[in-house]
Amino acid sequence: MSTIVFVHAHPDDEASATACSMAMATDRGDRVVVVYATNGDHGQVPEDLAEGETVVQRRRREAAASAAVTGAEVRWLDYADSGMHGWLENDAEGSFHAASTDEAGGRLAAILDEVGPDVVVGYDFHGNYGHPDHVKVHHVTRRAVALHDGSPRYLESTINRDLMRRQRDQAIALGVDVGDWDPDQVMEDGHAIGTPESDLHWQVDGRAVIDRKRAALACHASQTSDVGMMLAIPEDAFREAWGFEHFSEPALGEEPMRTAWPF
Repeated sequence: MSTIVFVHAHPDDEASATACSMAMATDRGDRVVVVYATNGDHGQVPEDLAEGETVVQRRRREAAASAAVTGAEVRWLDYADSGMHGWLENDAEGSFHAASTDEAGGRLAAILDEVGPDVVVGYDFHGNYGHPDHVKVHHVTRRAVALHDGSPRYLESTINRDLMRRQRDQAIALGVDVGDWDPDQVMEDGHAIGTPESDLHWQVDGRAVIDRKRAALACHASQTSDVGMMLAIPEDAFREAWGFEHFSEPALGEEPMRTAWPF
């Protein structure tokens, strides 16, 4: 049995990026721990927020519900959400983005020391799309692995840009209006979304557990702008669009991507 730690920026990121892999791992008998860097403070404020209930309280409950679906344990670094690129909240006191990499890396390393992972999963160098908290996850996870007493394998969760482009082209060929969706569009951080397929090492085919991914996403019901959009996709299309999860493993260098179990 392996212990795998997935580090994510906000509640709901685990559902969209790695829920299939997490569910498959726990089904195999592996121990899965998901660490959230932030509370998701600046996510969408739900209309049904009860009197006295905070967004953070709601999102933490949603994270616990999602973990029940995937079988993961939950840990928190307890930083505030830094907001989107360019927001004043990026540098607010207590925000993840404003924390020093050594400080945040130390918090995460303490969790790694506690659970003793065989594998640690962070984000690619620009956090898939340049969100300040996602970019910070990349740096903090790498720092934590260096500070940790053990020697786990280190992987980075990312998006297969070439697969997204192929899916976009297939949708257009079927007459689907994809609007301005362009996987090659440069984001606010100066990079296109995700990673080229040539730089990936692992593709996990999670279509057999895609219902668990949908269920994990549905747990984050407060975030209707993002999660609601994903869940509005018809089930067959959702299975093909979100059933594959991708990882790079820096130690593998220029080895080609393989469709296999990486953990």
